Amino acid sequence: MLELPPLSLYIHIPWCVRKCPYCDFNSHVNSHLSKALPEQDYLQALKRDLESDLDFVQGRELKTIFIGGGTPSLMSGQFYTDLLQYIATRIPLKHDIEITLEANPGTTEAKRFEAYLKAGINRLSIGVQSFEDEHLKQLGRIHSGAEAAIAIGQAKRAGFSNFNLDLMHGLPGQSVDAAIHDLEQAISHQPTHMSWYQLTIEPNTEYFRRPPVLPEDDALWAIQVAGVKALQRHGFDQYEVSAFAQPDHQARHNLNYWEFGDYIGVGAGAHSKLTINDSKRILRYRKARMPNTYLLAKPDNRIGFEQIHQEDLGFEFLMNALRLNQGVAESMFVQRTGLDVKALEPQLGELRGRGLIVGKRLQTTEKGHLFLNSVLEKFARNGI
Repeated sequence: MLELPPLSLYIHIPWCVRKCPYCDFNSHVNSHLSKALPEQDYLQALKRDLESDLDFVQGRELKTIFIGGGTPSLMSGQFYTDLLQYIATRIPLKHDIEITLEANPGTTEAKRFEAYLKAGINRLSIGVQSFEDEHLKQLGRIHSGAEAAIAIGQAKRAGFSNFNLDLMHGLPGQSVDAAIHDLEQAISHQPTHMSWYQLTIEPNTEYFRRPPVLPEDDALWAIQVAGVKALQRHGFDQYEVSAFAQPDHQARHNLNYWEFGDYIGVGAGAHSKLTINDSKRILRYRKARMPNTYLLAKPDNRIGFEQIHQEDLGFEFLMNALRLNQGVAESMFVQRTGLDVKALEPQLGELRGRGLIVGKRLQTTEKGHLFLNSVLEKFARNGI
């Protein structure tokens, strides 16, 4: 019997004002902001969706809730009040539950932040991406650097003391000095968490069809080294590849993903991963992707059910857990997969010998973290 891991809830809001050229998320343009969004219809669809998944709760409390998109800050405070109150009647919430909302500058004002806090949201993730207007224009963002600063100030004055800033680096034409200056501007706003990551070109995006000219590899490496030093200098601990936190402010929702926890996904295109402890199965499935299809689907939107094959479980676990700088205890591998950790010993022994994995823990060394893809290749399907 598999041990049930912690449970999280992901809620997807699929609408945005403009599709950014680098974005491969399930987002759909709505140019008239919240007054034109079908809030009540979507609220009812989310309730139906959650009802169809309640059997998978299996007696657990929700550890975290994350509201992503799209642009969740297009929805009103009343929408989230109604939604979160309903969730609390259907699934027990941990007393210290983390509830995060993604917010984009240009779609918020002070009263909206106040309403979000009143609704029960206690953490924000603000999608700044850059404070430089030239780069924001290249990235298709609807806000300026000054507007980003204003939005952060509004959120703090509304009472949000726990917030993440999303910031990209390696932008078209960005020098090392410009990237670090951008990062220093973000740090000056005193976030509790930074998601600082390199721009990548993903399939099915405008940038994939018309790639911009990005900095050379040497410049990207110099940005990475200097940026990590700057973040550490200001008290941020790098606990994952692109995640940096002040003490005790790691993103608990994302930690649950990386530690192979369970999550229910509701909303258009949301994904779920769930452990069924009485049958030793781990399932994945998703919901209807297009908002109009999702709104009409009854009684539920679940599609693409698949069981993670035994031969893939070990690799899937490690692909997440080894992203964490501190890795995880070997016992967690057993608890979350039902597999014997001894099955990893041939690969672990070789990687320890090469100085890539530490002893008696599923954790990369500093060198191993730099060559994470090579480490993971050792555990690919047929390798475990």
